[in-house]
Amino acid sequence: MSSLTLTLRDSSTMLRRNLLHARRYPSLTLNLLLTPIILLLLFVYVFGDVMSAGIGGGADRSEYVAYVVPGILLMTIGGTVVGTAVSVSNDMTEGIIARFRTMAIHRGSVLIGHVIGSVLQSVASVVLVGAVAVAIGFRSTDATALEWLAAFGLMALVALALTWIAVGMGMVSPNAEAASNNALPLIVLPLISSAFVPVDAMPGWFRPIAEYQPFTPAIETLRGLLLGTEIGHNGWLAVAWCLALSALGYFWSKAVFDRDPK
Repeated sequence: MSSLTLTLRDSSTMLRRNLLHARRYPSLTLNLLLTPIILLLLFVYVFGDVMSAGIGGGADRSEYVAYVVPGILLMTIGGTVVGTAVSVSNDMTEGIIARFRTMAIHRGSVLIGHVIGSVLQSVASVVLVGAVAVAIGFRSTDATALEWLAAFGLMALVALALTWIAVGMGMVSPNAEAASNNALPLIVLPLISSAFVPVDAMPGWFRPIAEYQPFTPAIETLRGLLLGTEIGHNGWLAVAWCLALSALGYFWSKAVFDRDPK
């Protein structure tokens, strides 16, 4: 068989393996999925009126639902890929990678299986959280079919970028607990972005932290696609961040994986 055929065959096998693990041990995925849902309900029903008034929308919870949902959706992706870091770390520390090295399989298929499986889980998690958002009042009536397609494409690209970073974090972590801690910034960064309040409403000393990071342009782009707000240069910044993080995570993961075991 050709090299491409072998790669596709072995990668599909590793993908099935990872999806079976996710199905048999759903507790980690469910725990990570509950966090954005709880935050969504908390900020809408507890802080919604106050937050809406604070950003100039009047004391109207429905306006704040529309504002906060794009950030929650990207936060969902960040939380989901933490499970990928833990899964990769388990593979690296429990000996299965050493076994794979002795088998006649494409070396990259192990990583590809993790990445595709994580992206699929991220998409499924976004759909579930999006369903909760719709149930509590989120609407995007002005978005065209093309804008919806671009929004899903953006979220898939963010999932791919964060997954490659999470794979690298998992590979260099000595155990699953360390992998979970190392991947914590993927959950924390959305909290200090424009997910919950506009960057302009933040203190001057804190504003650069929220502005110059990957989640803020991605959130503003998604918000523009779904709600019709101005995107400006955020679209190009979001794509550039995703491509840069994908390349960084890929070469980092590949370098660690190709390293001879000690």
